[in-house]
Amino acid sequence: MTHPLRAFGPAMTAPPRREALRAAAGAGLGLLVCEVALWLLTPGAVPGQMLLIAPFGASAFLVFGLPNSPLAQPWSVMMGNSLAAGVAVAVASVLPDARLAAPVAVALAILVMALARAFHPPSGAVALATVVAAGDPGFPGLSFAALPVAAGSAVLVLGGILWNRATGRAYPFRQPQAAPTAAHRRGLAPKDLAALLDRLRMAPNIGVADLARVLDAAETEAARNHLGGLTAADVMTRDLVTVAPDTSLPMLATLFRQHGYKTLPVVDCDRYLGLVDQAALLGLTDPQQTALHLARPVPPLPPTADAAALMARLAEGGQQALPICDGPRLIGLVTRSDLIALLAARLRDS
Repeated sequence: MTHPLRAFGPAMTAPPRREALRAAAGAGLGLLVCEVALWLLTPGAVPGQMLLIAPFGASAFLVFGLPNSPLAQPWSVMMGNSLAAGVAVAVASVLPDARLAAPVAVALAILVMALARAFHPPSGAVALATVVAAGDPGFPGLSFAALPVAAGSAVLVLGGILWNRATGRAYPFRQPQAAPTAAHRRGLAPKDLAALLDRLRMAPNIGVADLARVLDAAETEAARNHLGGLTAADVMTRDLVTVAPDTSLPMLATLFRQHGYKTLPVVDCDRYLGLVDQAALLGLTDPQQTALHLARPVPPLPPTADAAALMARLAEGGQQALPICDGPRLIGLVTRSDLIALLAARLRDS
């Protein structure tokens, strides 16, 4: 039985030290740049004046530490913070008592962010900070939503784009236009993945692209576990029928008929140049067409590639075989038939 106190322990794995340092350095640098930019944009600002608002610290954490999160994307950061500040200014002007205005402003900010699809947790703090700031006699009013809130948010986002990309992270994290491989094979379009996240109430926590990546990785890992340590060298066909680059169209047709293959590799002195699919010959009548003209540059895999990688590549569609190369030299071919035979053998043995 699980101890009830276990639910109060850490719910996430420890991030790699390098990633923690990357995020921390980016957040610190981003806030420093934001402070300088706000000082330059603020009329009458004096050296040493503090222009950052506290919620920017939380925004920086998301932008630099969790750049894949839907909550950290530019629309959420800039629109969430700006809308929250605007709502809070309006509430503070109607409810002068900050003790009442603060919770009302946060509640309304959440509703407005939901309507704008701009959930950003630090924006709740922006609403609260705006109500507090509104009690100052020098409060600028609605322009507070533009400067420092909107301007500072934009600077953080720009800094996040530059820093994350410079350190190997994708930001902004765009949603896919087409379903990724694993999801697509299961008939799941991006809208289906989005609906699944909504049903599980996880849409604010993980994006469609990240969910698709998890599905792909899980499928590949499951295949790797099921197939053991098999590699391309264990599966590939070594006795190949190849064609030279100048092989004519009539000769290609003859070879396809004689051997019953669906794919022929094009090689020049064992150097792999591409694959010719049988379907590429359909409708062609020009005898001047050669194998090199019809070859597709299917990227090869090394003989050490595991069976899971082979399955993932062939499952993407559009190709019947994968070339296996040792450097530039073609040493084998893995076809869909090879993998089907392998899986059938594994099922018989299991």
